[in-house]
Amino acid sequence: MLRAAGVGTGDEVVVPAYGNTEVTEAVTLTGAVPVFADIEPTTYCLDPDAVAAAVTPRTAAVVVVHRFGNQADVRRLRDVGQRHGLLVLEQGEAEASGDGLSRRRQHAAYLSGRLNGVVTPDGGAGHSYEQYVVRVPGNGRPDRDAFARAVRAKGVACHVPVKTPVHRMPRFWRDVQLPETERAADETLALPIEASMTRRELQRVVSACNALGGLLQPAF
Repeated sequence: MLRAAGVGTGDEVVVPAYGNTEVTEAVTLTGAVPVFADIEPTTYCLDPDAVAAAVTPRTAAVVVVHRFGNQADVRRLRDVGQRHGLLVLEQGEAEASGDGLSRRRQHAAYLSGRLNGVVTPDGGAGHSYEQYVVRVPGNGRPDRDAFARAVRAKGVACHVPVKTPVHRMPRFWRDVQLPETERAADETLALPIEASMTRRELQRVVSACNALGGLLQPAF
């Protein structure tokens, strides 16, 4: 995709660090340099202002990733691209449609209306809830991880969607400050929201989470 668009050695490509390494690896395979920009705290997608701040004379492209079923602010990102003459490419997870999508949105509404002690997703009109990602408030990763262990102990499957931002991985390490990316990596937790879930299973998720109150003592 990038190579076909003429991106290569000597170029820079702005990418998110919150996510897996796939996009960053694709950039390096072309010979270009990945440049990490911060995310918006509600969508977990690239922040257009952060992208604009990351642009240099060598920047050739921006890769926008739609995350968890949230849609990035593509209009503003394309505006940034136009102002600086950049290629703006989009990548996103395959979305469900029909009954599956409708069921997930119903499940999300049920959870968001009943969960206490966690910050529920900001469900915009375009959110397809590929994952139902909450934030566990506290003083960093130990609180979220302790919460996750306690929820699993109550029989509710959950997972940390992004354990380490790409810019903090040894292979792609960059000395750059991305506060929203790092905060999201420390606080986010994906709760189950499969379309096949029953009301009883959703109630179990709510009961397990609300019993903890959202805050636990840091685990040492």
